[in-house]
Amino acid sequence: MLQQTRVTTVIPYYQRFIQRFPNIKALASALQDDVLHYWTGLGYYARARNLHKAAQAIVAEHGGKFPKVLADVVALPGIGPSTAGAILAFAFGQRHSILDGNVKRVLARVFAIKGYPGERKINESMWELADSLTPIKDIAQYTQAIMDLGATVCVRGKPACGLCPLQTDCLAIASGNATLYPTPKPKKERPLKSTVMLMLSNNEGEVFLQRRPPAGIWGGLWGFPEFAGLADVVKQCEQRFGFKIEIAQPWPEIRHGFTHYELQITPLPATLAGEAAAVMEADAQVWYNVAASSARGFAAPVKLLLQKLIPH
Repeated sequence: MLQQTRVTTVIPYYQRFIQRFPNIKALASALQDDVLHYWTGLGYYARARNLHKAAQAIVAEHGGKFPKVLADVVALPGIGPSTAGAILAFAFGQRHSILDGNVKRVLARVFAIKGYPGERKINESMWELADSLTPIKDIAQYTQAIMDLGATVCVRGKPACGLCPLQTDCLAIASGNATLYPTPKPKKERPLKSTVMLMLSNNEGEVFLQRRPPAGIWGGLWGFPEFAGLADVVKQCEQRFGFKIEIAQPWPEIRHGFTHYELQITPLPATLAGEAAAVMEADAQVWYNVAASSARGFAAPVKLLLQKLIPH
């Protein structure tokens, strides 16, 4: 959860998640829908799917016990070298280096490393530096300390250099402007994409939802059928689902930002024309009661629209 999400945001999600899935076996045996439901709101849903797959792999390949060999941990879905090193350092006291965003920032400033850390050569040199600095004893304390230093003192915008225990050795401070390091990622303008979300209601007031493909954006989550534009939605809906529908005026557009692009969503309310239609695949399509709580995973914009559809 702490990958790409701040600690203060994570805490309530973590507490609910651990209460529902108190151990690896409980997580491994859960339905993906249930896992995604408890992740809803944290974003980057591939992390939840990988966490679920990792638990299943641990049960299947390691007898339900977390592996203690670095290569075995890195082989688990969603775990890279830095996360694996941190886990083994904290859980088992093993000597492994870490290189998360906070650590990269500390190293870049203390040693005045020029160049974007995401570049292969810069990243490799930082790994070598991180390994040379990792002590033989007190591994967990050092690992926690350097991460906390980056998270609380050597922060991105306004580093508290006067409080830093490394200030006398920091080359970035000596240069007079610590915020020049690390070199930022070259900016690319995020393209704007658009989609129409069809909010189709039946005679019972239920809304038609589909499960998204397991990979890609919002993979495995439930959402509204999507269309490239407003034209021919009625015809396409009949072709794709066999539903005759009547559409209403679109709702105001909403924006949702992803790492690489902005998504402009046009919510389009509609109703069935005629008798209620049955869904063809229960595991991939459903008529959803918006007023009833259900353990399903929704992307943030879908959850927001579902809440607006609840009768008042």
